[in-house]
Amino acid sequence: MFYREAGDFSTTYPQDSQTFPIRFDRYRYYAVLAVAVVIMPFVMNDYLVNAIFLPFLIYAIAAIGLNILTGYCGQVSLGTGGFMAVGAYACYKLMTAFPDINIFFHVLLAGGITAAVGTAFGLPSLRIKGFYLAVATLAAQFFLVWLFNKVAWFYNYSASGQINAPERTVFGVAVTGPNTEAWATYLFCLVFTVLLALIARNLTRGSIGREWMAIRDMDIAAEIIGVNPLRAKLTAFAVSSFFVGISGALFFAVYLGAVEVGEVFNIQKSFIVLFMIIIGGLGSIFGSFAGAAFLVVLPVVLKLVGVDLLGWPTDIVAHFNLVVVGLLIIVFLIAEPHGLAQLWRVAKEKLRLWPFPH
Repeated sequence: MFYREAGDFSTTYPQDSQTFPIRFDRYRYYAVLAVAVVIMPFVMNDYLVNAIFLPFLIYAIAAIGLNILTGYCGQVSLGTGGFMAVGAYACYKLMTAFPDINIFFHVLLAGGITAAVGTAFGLPSLRIKGFYLAVATLAAQFFLVWLFNKVAWFYNYSASGQINAPERTVFGVAVTGPNTEAWATYLFCLVFTVLLALIARNLTRGSIGREWMAIRDMDIAAEIIGVNPLRAKLTAFAVSSFFVGISGALFFAVYLGAVEVGEVFNIQKSFIVLFMIIIGGLGSIFGSFAGAAFLVVLPVVLKLVGVDLLGWPTDIVAHFNLVVVGLLIIVFLIAEPHGLAQLWRVAKEKLRLWPFPH
């Protein structure tokens, strides 16, 4: 079998510290990336992009951000929807105030603004944790939604209270607005997803990632051995909010095009992203992708089977989707707390040992 460590040696420190040390892992990710960039834009249609690929890529970014905070640093957050709203409204204000700047930088700046807001709301984590921190971030969720609803400056005093993304182009191709091409929006979101996934992978493998995990496992012991809890927790909130803010900006500008904060970035959005990392696997970048893919594809599959094939009413299928997600969360929390990522690790280990039983 080709998935073996035999012959895969590291003879230098740079080789030993590679992002993907095992050669097969590197080739596998290169192959997936090549298919995503070279083949997928030519075979997908508008339905696949809008129903599956764009939500998957954007939710994957949000799930990675929340996983950094909750899975790696152990800080529970229920304010993901609110921080996505910060990214969306920051991107909107930047797009309308500076129309000559490329949309790529608007999205990055929106992530930076969200990081600052997330750091401010992360200050209570220095004194509280667990359930009490979850309640504090839940308060941030409701406060941010209220703020964007009540302060008319954020939506440029629009009578409807809704924000609409103006048309912006990258290399002459529209990626926001009514005249976008499906392949262009897909590639635009794919660039952010790949870059942020690589950043997250390297951060979690470095010194800051070890500090996060030390705080997660036992914060008092981590402080005794020299980990600064102030820096570790606030950097986790900042990095997590940066990722979530970018996902919110993309969700508004590229995916939806128009947003009303109370409907799009409500508490349900926070729970959806939380469920993604629970099902996918806490403390795993791959688990963030797996959870996002599962919860994006599941409603589409249930709709195809329930509505189109079996003829069930749409509302019955929607409620059945919630039942399935709830049951899966219970099953994973009891039977496999590390989620789909752990199942994938077990499968790889069995593949590595095949055909031997031990």
